[in-house]
Amino acid sequence: QRECEGSRDKRGSNYTQSVSMRSSLAGVSGATPTEEMNGAGNLMDFLDEPFPDVGTYEDFHTIDWLREKSRDTDRHRKITSKSKESIWELIKSLLDAWSGWVVMLLIGLLSGTLAGVIDLAVDWMTDLKEGVCLSAFWYSHEQCCWTSNETTFDDRDKCPQWQKWAELMTGHGAGAYVLNYFLYILWALLFSFLAVSLVRVFAPYACGSGIPEIKTILSGFIIRGYLGKWTLLIKTVTLVLAVSSGLSLGKEGPLVHVACCCGNLFCSLFSKYSKNEGKRREVLSAAAAAGVSVAFGAPIGGVLFSLEEVSYYFPLKTLWRSFFAALVAAFTLRSINPFGNSRLVLFYVEYHTPWYMAELVPFILLGVFGGLWGTLFIRANIAWCRRRKTTQLGKYPVLEVIAVTGITAVLAYPNPYTRRSTSELISELFNDCGALESSQLCDYINNPNMSRPVDDIPDRPAGPGVYTALWQLALALIFKIVITIFTFGMKIPSGLFIPSMAVGAIAGRIVGIAVEQMAYHHHDWIIFKNWCRPGADCVTPGLYAMVGAAACLGGVTRMTVSLVVIMFELTGGLEYIVPLMAAAVTSKWVADAFGKEGIYESHIQLNGYPYLDVRDEFTHRTLATDVMRPRRNDPPLAVLTQDSTTVEDVETLIKDTDYNGFPVVVSRESERLIGFVQRRDLTLAIKNARQKQDGVVSSSVVYFTEDAPQLPASNPQPLKLRRILNLSPFTVTDHTPMETVVDIFRKLGLRQCLVTRSGRLLGIITKKDVLRHMAQMMNQDPESIMFN
Repeated sequence: QRECEGSRDKRGSNYTQSVSMRSSLAGVSGATPTEEMNGAGNLMDFLDEPFPDVGTYEDFHTIDWLREKSRDTDRHRKITSKSKESIWELIKSLLDAWSGWVVMLLIGLLSGTLAGVIDLAVDWMTDLKEGVCLSAFWYSHEQCCWTSNETTFDDRDKCPQWQKWAELMTGHGAGAYVLNYFLYILWALLFSFLAVSLVRVFAPYACGSGIPEIKTILSGFIIRGYLGKWTLLIKTVTLVLAVSSGLSLGKEGPLVHVACCCGNLFCSLFSKYSKNEGKRREVLSAAAAAGVSVAFGAPIGGVLFSLEEVSYYFPLKTLWRSFFAALVAAFTLRSINPFGNSRLVLFYVEYHTPWYMAELVPFILLGVFGGLWGTLFIRANIAWCRRRKTTQLGKYPVLEVIAVTGITAVLAYPNPYTRRSTSELISELFNDCGALESSQLCDYINNPNMSRPVDDIPDRPAGPGVYTALWQLALALIFKIVITIFTFGMKIPSGLFIPSMAVGAIAGRIVGIAVEQMAYHHHDWIIFKNWCRPGADCVTPGLYAMVGAAACLGGVTRMTVSLVVIMFELTGGLEYIVPLMAAAVTSKWVADAFGKEGIYESHIQLNGYPYLDVRDEFTHRTLATDVMRPRRNDPPLAVLTQDSTTVEDVETLIKDTDYNGFPVVVSRESERLIGFVQRRDLTLAIKNARQKQDGVVSSSVVYFTEDAPQLPASNPQPLKLRRILNLSPFTVTDHTPMETVVDIFRKLGLRQCLVTRSGRLLGIITKKDVLRHMAQMMNQDPESIMFN
């Protein structure tokens, strides 16, 4: 009965749940107008007016999906019947039908705009750590070089309008490097300090990735303030600061949180969604798709990500609306053109050579690496986050962010591959070595035996620049692996997609160059003989970086289908789906061998959110009677009788208990089940009746029957509450296998179900009881789940 009574964390009230009394109670009992007016005297319709201080669900409670569905069905039936009465009612019904598409349009426009602004601001502030544009200080490095008439993009490192800080202050010399180094660290510390301070002071819910909490909210949990307006503002601002500081984090995961905040904002404009938590979650599922769409420029991948990874309830109508929201968001981002390349994708690639079957071997090995990296990262990061929660470290979030930022900046600056932004690093690792590419990764010794221009042949012997770059890449790989473990989970906005992809891209590029050199020096080997002729373009190192990025991201998140679609939308490499699929599947298999949970599910468990994962299997042979309450030595179940309980008894029961609802029985002797009544419905009904219905006093008898008996005039006015009684609560027998009960809770989204035997009430099973039982069966601490 204690259904998710949360710690009443009142940080923010934007995620408001208040609804009118009629809407909060509609559809519960299906009472007819005749039933409403039955009883002693004229029963006033005291269920019409709202109480602003009382909402449908409290903070850290779970919604009742069946009830929300029933309420929406009744609302829709009422609108449909009224639409036949007049033209105005018909117009209102059409507006109601189109309100969902309007919300999707608004979500796409706002999330796309915010993503474009974030991208532009991150580019500028990241480059601000190294220098400034003299012609316009608000230009990033690339924009400054593009707008200069004296240089081209290929000479961007020499463009005269862009000046490093040391060149402005002291000019060139031995101290210039040290000064630039110092200012780089100073800017990084300033950005991270501002980010953690804003989060700590104004919006504590703006920290982290947000995806674990979004998954929990979409499963039916209430976290007030998490999707509020203040969280949206602070998350947008601090996300720019956190990414610009150079920390090993990305903006993609937090953009899903930002998009869901946009969705919750626009839900408040339409009563269809603001007064129904189930319908609201359909909008939030579509908003999550829009968030991934603008994060990667991958609208189809965003829809599949919402379906595979985030959403708990995803009907076909939500699929269509998710598609529309992702389309509008991607179109808006494309109109802003934050990357300046007239393309929507973040890492566009254009490889000139096909892949060969023999290359599946290194691709699968990269998948194995991705699975191992995912396992290592999840275990190490969860261990560190648990230490943060259980030690004094958690009391100093600002100091922790400053320390990690300082270490990151000090170690990152000397290496050119870690100094730049992670997105730029991935873009370079993905690139092919063409004629115009000036990267050290494409520095090859000129071979006079080549019949074609050497710049057109990527598989030629490596020069000294490549070996230097490989050493730097190897150091960057170790650095990224270690620092990302300590960065993810700090009290700032932090995504995991880009850092995971960077680890895989570095490893993949190293493997790609190694295979390329093997193919060049040993082209007569049997594995190269059939497909790699001397001087031929047979190995593309950038493709290995792409496959490695997909493998590592899959190992951390356990995504498969949506991951592959995101990767080919992200790069435009449609013909490389098979290598991506092979690496993603291998990565998932290897990672699942060490643990079924991805990083988001692991953080959900760490935070104790009551989340029933549909992918978990329950194989234990227990029965409903083993889990239900009350247990053998517990006090009896708190129940109401249908015609012998007074208003004072009900108020005392509500005051002395914190149960979410009460079963209603014929009598305490027979305990034949009649229905189930919600605690909030009782509170509202009695409060309204005392104010509006004359004669209702503490000694008035509460009736849950269809007809109240005729009482003497001297007796107090009875109170009939048949309307708020759920006459069809979900019940199971005491011998129902818990495997079936768990499946019912998952698929129907129940808050509780009653346990009966031959119609006689025995006990109750809540979502809390199911989660605790599952934790016990897996030898975990059942008290770690957040209920208080």
